[in-house]
Amino acid sequence: MIYLSKFSLMSQEAESNFFQRFTRTCYDSYYPYLLFPQKQLQHMAFSDITIFCCGNGSGKSTLLNVIAESLELKRETPFNKTDFFDSYIDGCCYELTEENIEKKMELMRVSRIITSDDVFNHIISVRKRNENLSFKRDVTSQNIADIKREGWKNGPRGVNAEDPEELESFLDYCQKFNGSSDKYIRSKVGVDERTYSNGENGFKYFTDAIQPGGLYLLDEPENSLSTEMQLELVQFIQNMARFYECQFIISSHSPFVLSLPFARIYNMDAIPVKTCKWTDLPSVRVYNEFFKAHRGEFEKE
Repeated sequence: MIYLSKFSLMSQEAESNFFQRFTRTCYDSYYPYLLFPQKQLQHMAFSDITIFCCGNGSGKSTLLNVIAESLELKRETPFNKTDFFDSYIDGCCYELTEENIEKKMELMRVSRIITSDDVFNHIISVRKRNENLSFKRDVTSQNIADIKREGWKNGPRGVNAEDPEELESFLDYCQKFNGSSDKYIRSKVGVDERTYSNGENGFKYFTDAIQPGGLYLLDEPENSLSTEMQLELVQFIQNMARFYECQFIISSHSPFVLSLPFARIYNMDAIPVKTCKWTDLPSVRVYNEFFKAHRGEFEKE
């Protein structure tokens, strides 16, 4: 499904006009101005899966942020937004496919940009939540021990008979769980996700966040994922685009992501920026040459 069909960055002429009007010289950077004209990039057309690929510092993450801010997509983590970002956004424009113009509000409700920082913050929050679960588990276990030891003699030690929440907790334990400590603790504390690795929690973040019928901008989604998990993510993205009416615009270095079937790929290192086959990308060529150089080591096995 294609929701966003075209996007146009601020033209070089518009950028020049901005600097003619803006006379202050106390700034060291006018980011994101001056970045894209040197790449001779202004207009982009999108497929159901579109990927930007380039080396570090070449502007692919900036491009995703510009698109996300122009469409006012939801985001969780702040980004490097300078004093000039809003005025630059005002000079950009986009086109939704005709059938989705009237559905824009519904589309934006589920659409979002997902960055590496979002995933890393989620992984850290899971760690903190697990630590809190350990504390709650210890407290709840102690309350159960008090209940078992003291019974209901004027309210068991550790349970305030005047507190409705504590009374409810006590009754839950006594009545609903038939004295089963394990079931009661699980019901009150929650699920400990420590059994999942960082990569598994990262992958789970994508599968939870990406819902049917949305436009999703993914900034280097391969970060924190093993090769096996990257392949699972690729299959998930492909299925969501094919069967669940999602559109993806992705920045990536991963050959696994870049190899997504029928994806439109922009080589951001080329001047002018142009579309190409994933096998023609310089970064993928480096992988190819590396494995060619070590082919004999694989054949010995």
